[in-house]
Amino acid sequence: MTREPLSLVVTTFNNAATLARCLDSAAFADEIVVLDSGSTDTTLAIAAARGARIAAHAFDDYGPQKQRAIDLAAHDWVLLLDADEALTPGARGAIEFALMAPRVAGFRLPRRELMFWTFQHRCSRINTHLRLFDRRRVRMNAVPVHAAPASDAPLRTLRRAVFLHYGESDIATKVAKINAYSSGLVAHKLARGQRHTGVRMLLYPPLFFLRQYLGKRYVLNGWAGFISAATGAYYVFLKYAKLHEARVQAARRDARDQ
Repeated sequence: MTREPLSLVVTTFNNAATLARCLDSAAFADEIVVLDSGSTDTTLAIAAARGARIAAHAFDDYGPQKQRAIDLAAHDWVLLLDADEALTPGARGAIEFALMAPRVAGFRLPRRELMFWTFQHRCSRINTHLRLFDRRRVRMNAVPVHAAPASDAPLRTLRRAVFLHYGESDIATKVAKINAYSSGLVAHKLARGQRHTGVRMLLYPPLFFLRQYLGKRYVLNGWAGFISAATGAYYVFLKYAKLHEARVQAARRDARDQ
């Protein structure tokens, strides 16, 4: 029995440091699709050397850009990876077996995170993400910044198809990303009219820290786990602090205009 043909889909922007590892980890895919948004480093040369079909489109938002890349795929089944992610060696067998006769719209894959200088402990709680799917039945959602594939159709989790996220290798990079992401969420949350920002700013960060550090067992990662949980709580604080600031500034503008 042969498996369903598979397209590896990756969006890129100046990802020369990580792209080769990403593409090589899924070299068994029947095609590689790379949608680039204006790289000026060697990203495109790395993709071309691996036989990728390369397209370009200016970046407007995470969800639309990834959906464009998915739409470029020649095959119905898609493996969607970020350029700073890579499959573990054991993932190939699990993926190819799942594609022999898939009876669901897609599969969630477990992702282990790089926590600065070490990878997430295997006994901590590892999040799963919908990354292997039939693109006819799955679409990117409209969530700002953290857009992801979504479907109402049946899904399964492939526990052995683990992939790695080579995210922020140092605290400064993590904090810079937190700052950018939290700013990107403010307009969306203002449009939704989210209320009680002061209470959320006060209560949510410590609850988030405890959920990550103890609930998800980041404590097993030593100081790296502590710092990861603390910076995650800082992200939660920062997005509500910026939202609170934006609401105060808007109220002051309204008062001046009256």
